[in-house]
Amino acid sequence: MRTALVIGTGLIGTSVGLALSARGVAVRLRDVDPHNASLAASRGAGSDAESQEPVDLAVIAVPPAHIAAAVVAAQQEGVARGYLDVGSVKSGPRGELASLGGDLSTYLGTHPMAGKEKAGPLAASADLFEGRPWVLTPTPATETEVLNLALELISLCRAVPVVMEAEAHDRAVALVSHTPQLLSSLVAARLEAADETAVRLCGQGIRDVTRIAASDPDMWLDILAANPDPVADVLAAVAEDLTETVASLRALASADGVERSEGGAGISDILRRGNSGRARVPGKHGQAPTAYQTVTVLISDEPGELARIFADAGQAGVNIEDVRIEHAAGQQAGHVQLMVEPRSAASLAAALRARGWAIRAR
Repeated sequence: MRTALVIGTGLIGTSVGLALSARGVAVRLRDVDPHNASLAASRGAGSDAESQEPVDLAVIAVPPAHIAAAVVAAQQEGVARGYLDVGSVKSGPRGELASLGGDLSTYLGTHPMAGKEKAGPLAASADLFEGRPWVLTPTPATETEVLNLALELISLCRAVPVVMEAEAHDRAVALVSHTPQLLSSLVAARLEAADETAVRLCGQGIRDVTRIAASDPDMWLDILAANPDPVADVLAAVAEDLTETVASLRALASADGVERSEGGAGISDILRRGNSGRARVPGKHGQAPTAYQTVTVLISDEPGELARIFADAGQAGVNIEDVRIEHAAGQQAGHVQLMVEPRSAASLAAALRARGWAIRAR
């Protein structure tokens, strides 16, 4: 692949442009909003100058409701040898493309499993896809050349190709992406009218749960409108669990000992099922999750402090597997949680204490 056209210069499209440009591909950019294309070009994602020369691959990075029409228009214009989209829903746009008379042989539906709670070209980055799954949904009609172009794109973006049926993909993302977005928004919505005293008590747990609730509502409405039934199926199952959980909690408040016992059993069951499900979420590099041990360090909010703590950990010969920062409310300080292999926790804590860091006891 030497040339590409990115149609739609939001977060994903601009990130594709940045990744391809960084690896020597000549990228052209196009957007219904010329300002977005110009902004993406200014960041190095490609050129927003119009050209009649066909490219090797056209990447359609528009909302799901507009994918089919955008692909058909690009095919009729003859802008590329192959066409793929990067939308988060696959079966609907492909069916619509067929009904509009689009050429399924030169088209491939794909979905990079990467994103941010922020949208637009300013949020884009060349490394957005590194190590992330990138789903391909080929059909018997898909030309080998188009599949190879898609695989080359994924390689250039340093993502990991995963082949799936379109319908299976849509059910999967309903569970692991679309439903979590709604649940995060539902929890965050409880905070909208909450007493200020309660909001000031927010800790890392509520921040973790509500992080993606900061996403663009219009963008998510487009996504959910393209995949409503699978998401509704998952939410219906969650609603059943919620109903049972509410009943169990009410039982815990009962004066009847048997009812309290049954309520406790119900809550224990959902917590245990949560443990079991969480254990299936892939860990580092897609491997089975590892039970890391946390070393918590008090850190001041000053330039260079994070770099210094990582350097000290490196001097101790300990690899940091993951990190979180919990800010202290109303103070210029916080806690850095360093996740390490259990066998390294004690030596890291000792080494950091020796270098003057305050370690919080577990």
